[in-house]
Amino acid sequence: MTLPRRHVLRWATGAASLALSPGLSLVFTQHAAAQDYPARPVHLIGETPAGGSPDIIARVIGQWLQDRLGQPFIVDDRPGASGNLATEYVVNSTPDGYTLLVAISSNAINPSLFSDLNFNFMRDMQTVGRLGSIPLVVAVTPSFPAQTLPEFIAYLKANPGKVTMASGGTGSPAHVAEELFCMTAGVNMMHVPYRGEGPALPDVMSGQINVIFAAMPASLGYLKAGKLRPLAVTAATRQPALPDVPAVSEFLPGYEASGWYGIVAPKAVPRAIVDKLNAEINAALADPTVKARYADLGLILSPGPPEDFTKFVAAETDKWAKVVKFAGIQPQ
Repeated sequence: MTLPRRHVLRWATGAASLALSPGLSLVFTQHAAAQDYPARPVHLIGETPAGGSPDIIARVIGQWLQDRLGQPFIVDDRPGASGNLATEYVVNSTPDGYTLLVAISSNAINPSLFSDLNFNFMRDMQTVGRLGSIPLVVAVTPSFPAQTLPEFIAYLKANPGKVTMASGGTGSPAHVAEELFCMTAGVNMMHVPYRGEGPALPDVMSGQINVIFAAMPASLGYLKAGKLRPLAVTAATRQPALPDVPAVSEFLPGYEASGWYGIVAPKAVPRAIVDKLNAEINAALADPTVKARYADLGLILSPGPPEDFTKFVAAETDKWAKVVKFAGIQPQ
């Protein structure tokens, strides 16, 4: 059958318009980019020194992505300025999916702590996949008189400002967790910042400092050896690694503070690439080998779509802004 000439011309004009449609062209371009991605090594930019929990967690997911996608995923740690150096580096990178940030709790704390940042985390970045969180342990020196968290709170109220609390630095996740505890319990402690959690732990064990909210992987050996006494965990519920240790929320309802980890990208990275990475991250978190490795690190896994991660980061940012303001925390 021969189509009338006007029908042929109408079809040709429509097809040309379809091909030239900016929106549709962008979809095709992004889809093609995701199909070919990754075509070269991808850099996972870390905010903390090599060897710490964020670095180890990044290397586990990096190895999975490398094995699945056939290109190296290189963990590139760029510590400094409470994680702001690494974050700014990624914000200013080419938005092609080959430079990603291993985001941590500090990214939700820093917006209210620093007034002179050259970026806005929520505006300039997009979430890719949340990995999970690691709770802290409220741990005291073994000679401390309080044996339970209620006794500890009572002691603090009877001795305002006299109990010393260590952290890995002013404005660090442990510090704001301690200040949230003070705000929730209506107590006051004297903050003693250290250059990292490692140097702080021995001083708590020796009794020079009274208490620390310590990351579970770093403190678990000391707790089991009796060099520190656990009073509570900061997760919403009790943890399998310390089943007899209550959660703070059992005595202070609503309290929760954990260090969290995830992968984020510059805002303009194509959504098709983000979706591809998110699917692989969720697959990793369902893999028995990866789950076992992360369980050894005390990581509570949090698979899900980017939108859930975005809402979580926004809520964390609002939460810590209130704590920073309440405690009057100033960067050092």
